[in-house]
Formats: sequence, C-alpha cells, structure tokens
Amino acid sequence: MRLTALVTGTVQGVGYRRFVQRYARDLKLQGYAENLTDGQVEVIAEGDQADLDRLLHWLHRGPPHARVREVQTQYSEATGLKDFHVY
Repeated sequence: MRLTALVTGTVQGVGYRRFVQRYARDLKLQGYAENLTDGQVEVIAEGDQADLDRLLHWLHRGPPHARVREVQTQYSEATGLKDFHVY
C-alpha cells in the first residue's frame, strides 16, 4: 500500500522530516518526506498497511518542537519506491 500524507502545523525547521525518516526506516517503509512551499510537509510511504498505520501514529506526534495541527491522508496502490529519503 501507499500512504500520502500532508502534514500542517509547525512542521518545518523543527526536524520533522528526519523524525519521519527514522521511524519509516525502522518500519522498513519506502518513500520520502518533503517540505512544501506552503509550509506543509508531504510524506509518501509504501509498505504493509499495519506499518503505514504505525507511521501515521508518529506523523500525528512529530518531534518535540513540532506542533502538528492536521494530517490529511490518502491510500493507494504502491508504485515500488526504494529506501526512504528526505527532500
């Protein structure tokens, strides 16, 4: 499965993408986390549904200095991404 998440709040400049990368790699997920110009972070992750659900839990929490206001999610079929990158 593929999870696409748009995260809003104080999520840029607080280590949010590296936080996501650490948990995604621990869960053996593939994909990326990227800052968007509007202040959101986009997270694309592929893997088993249970692992994506675990990652989603961490997306809502974020690192200590983040303040997550909302996480919009969408699920679709995986496309075969490799590793987990930060952009």
